[in-house]
Amino acid sequence: MRRKSAFGNRLSPLPRLINRLFLAAVFLVMFIPMWNVAVLSTSTELSASAYGVRLWWSAPPSLEGYAYVFRVVNLLRPVLNSLFVSVVSTAVQVVLSSLAGYILIQREMPFQKSLTSFVFLTMMVPGDLTLVSLYQLNKRLYLVNTYAGLIVNGLISGFCILLMRNYFLSVPASLAESARIDSAGEFLIFWKIYLPLSVAGLATTFFLQFVGKWNELMLPASLISDQKLYTLPLVLKSMVMDSSSTSGTIPVPENAVMATVVISSLPLLLLYTFAQRYLLEGMTLGADKG
Repeated sequence: MRRKSAFGNRLSPLPRLINRLFLAAVFLVMFIPMWNVAVLSTSTELSASAYGVRLWWSAPPSLEGYAYVFRVVNLLRPVLNSLFVSVVSTAVQVVLSSLAGYILIQREMPFQKSLTSFVFLTMMVPGDLTLVSLYQLNKRLYLVNTYAGLIVNGLISGFCILLMRNYFLSVPASLAESARIDSAGEFLIFWKIYLPLSVAGLATTFFLQFVGKWNELMLPASLISDQKLYTLPLVLKSMVMDSSSTSGTIPVPENAVMATVVISSLPLLLLYTFAQRYLLEGMTLGADKG
């Protein structure tokens, strides 16, 4: 017989043990690859070149892999490229998605439900299927090998629009009606009422889109051939291909490749550390609104 408490029904000892073992297994599956990358990135070139998973250092830790990527690969420029493209495109996308989401909650707007359904349908088209047409369009607009091409493409996201729409629906409509009675305009209502009450939604949208833009590979690989405009994923792809090359080129050391992986992950870890409170609130609240 299960015991009850003020927090609801408690699991009996056996299901609780199974639950903990399952969570421990999930943690290990996620943690071991990350720890392996961290160990290899701080190993010597000779130690990192050995086969197999490395969970500890076979020699004193070394930062020569990090020195290599900044001295030989010149990783600082790709880091700045990724940071610039990700921050600018994500900020613009959050603004556009918020405006579009606010428009979609207006009951007086004609074809409101049809437009919402159309936005939802855009999420059904796989992005990889549009790469060829996107390249042709960007080529005709002279956006190939430009920062503008990396920023402009993907500025509109159906997922972000619907996410912000759901958050705005959670705001009491009486607040907007009271503001309209006081002669407030729609932009003022949007700026002073809806945005402050949807901070969790804005943070969730910014984080998800920043992660997507920071890790994006297919679109930059299609549009960028100038190495001065390479983003971190493009550099990492080139390094992985060079490290496994058999064509006579000098391979990139394994510890340098793993150091690049760690450097690529640090901004996302820092962003999550500061935004996790809003993200947890955003992912729970936004899922309940429709």
